[in-house]
Amino acid sequence: MTDSPSPARVVFLGGLGRSGTTLLERLLGEVPGVAPLGEVVHLWSRSVLANESCGCGERFGTCPFWDKVGARAFGGWSGEIAHRMLALRSRVDRTRHIPVLARLLAEEQAGTGRWPAPGTAELSEYVGVYRRLYDAAGEVADCSVVVDSSKHASLAFCLAAAGADVHVIHVVRDSRAVAHSWHRHVPRPEDGRAMTRWSPARTSLHWVVENLGLELLARRGVPVTRVRYEDLLDTPADTLRRLVAGIGLRPRLDFLSGRVARLSTAHTASGNPLRFALGPTELAGDDGWRTALSPRRRRLVTALTWPLMIKYGYRRRLA
Repeated sequence: MTDSPSPARVVFLGGLGRSGTTLLERLLGEVPGVAPLGEVVHLWSRSVLANESCGCGERFGTCPFWDKVGARAFGGWSGEIAHRMLALRSRVDRTRHIPVLARLLAEEQAGTGRWPAPGTAELSEYVGVYRRLYDAAGEVADCSVVVDSSKHASLAFCLAAAGADVHVIHVVRDSRAVAHSWHRHVPRPEDGRAMTRWSPARTSLHWVVENLGLELLARRGVPVTRVRYEDLLDTPADTLRRLVAGIGLRPRLDFLSGRVARLSTAHTASGNPLRFALGPTELAGDDGWRTALSPRRRRLVTALTWPLMIKYGYRRRLA
């Protein structure tokens, strides 16, 4: 394996699942110079090992894009590298490791730490594989920016602590809408099986933890731009212009007309069913939670998340 001669810049979409990251990734992927990759954290198990479908509709193993990426980055995909990455993830990429990763990041930025620091060889190996993949994908797509919608704050910390050039977009959505989405029965388009479901209480706790993790990342000096899902739907053009300009690209939004986006084929390795959408797609809000989420569950979610809800501008929506 050889290092890429032209490393890609990485835009990492962070936040709890069902917060709109797939939609944002699809929209960013229509901007010239941007390659959306999906939830790369799940590529090793769902794509390399399980051979699930790419966003283009082809199985991962027969997708020309990912075949070229694998060949360029690793000399080809293999179960060995996938199993190794899953093993490394279980040891270094966990929410409980964020305090240690934050300390490493602070020491590196202050110039007081030694890199690689003792005990960080596995972190370096783990992030090194991601960087090879990102660089190869950027080269194959002929794009200077790649988007990883893996969401997990712990992975964003791993990338930043190991020196990756990463810009994080922190995607926030009303916690009650997220809780309703996680509680619904949603079939996976690949096989019809139900997507993972969580109780409102469990969703609330994860919502708080993920958002606090990304807040801490911003305090450690990593470029983090926050965007609310509701703002993306209300003013898509203005929101996208701000985000695209923030990552240093020209905000060419020819694919967007009002609240309708023309989506082309995307080679996203994993994500929710929206990754398969093609053609005109209406950017319509889903307010079903307002009537479908019972008053008891709404009060529970609000009680568990209200400090951050207020911080993120949901003050008027607490009732």
